[in-house]
Amino acid sequence: MMIRVTRPRARAGLALVMLLGVLQARATFAADAIDASRPQALIESSSRVLFADLDANRAKYRKDISQLYKVVDTVFLPHVDVDFAAQQVLGKHWRTATPDQRKRFVAAFYRSLLTTYGDALVDFTGDRMKVLPFQGDASQPRASVRTEIRRSNGASVAVAYSLRKDAAGAWKVWDVVIEGISYVKSFREDFGLEVDQKGLDALLQRLEASAAKSGARAP
Repeated sequence: MMIRVTRPRARAGLALVMLLGVLQARATFAADAIDASRPQALIESSSRVLFADLDANRAKYRKDISQLYKVVDTVFLPHVDVDFAAQQVLGKHWRTATPDQRKRFVAAFYRSLLTTYGDALVDFTGDRMKVLPFQGDASQPRASVRTEIRRSNGASVAVAYSLRKDAAGAWKVWDVVIEGISYVKSFREDFGLEVDQKGLDALLQRLEASAAKSGARAP
């Protein structure tokens, strides 16, 4: 997907999988099953409901990955600050982008994550994720929730979710840090290089073409 293969890119790919641990499950679940009032509560409750949905529908999703895309699409925006994450990913290029380019990038970035999430998540199980005790201050506007993810080979990986409060006081995730490597920073490095070499419109066209091919919808 990127124009170069780097260790940050690999870390970012893993982060995409882990970020789904904070998404709520399908609308068929009760709304109060997800608690976004506290950072750790959001991570714990949303991952619990999501993995229950995966366990119940995994066979169907393996046969038709577009069904999982729809699940992720339905639940992505409520608990992930896509706009803020996209702005941080685009970095310095956000300041010089036109309003239309910013809008297109947010949509294209979201759809890129959607397809990567769906493809990687279908085989991920809840028993591989452990939420550690919260050590921050939930009264502050930003927080970090630490977890441990067990890889298929049994090794544990430190994964921290970066969250921020929205205007309504609910928490949303905007970054994931894998063993000290931020997925936002990783994408900023890769996308930034592509924009420097080819221009923002070229990046947008590539992301939009990829999304159209996968069938992923804009938010």
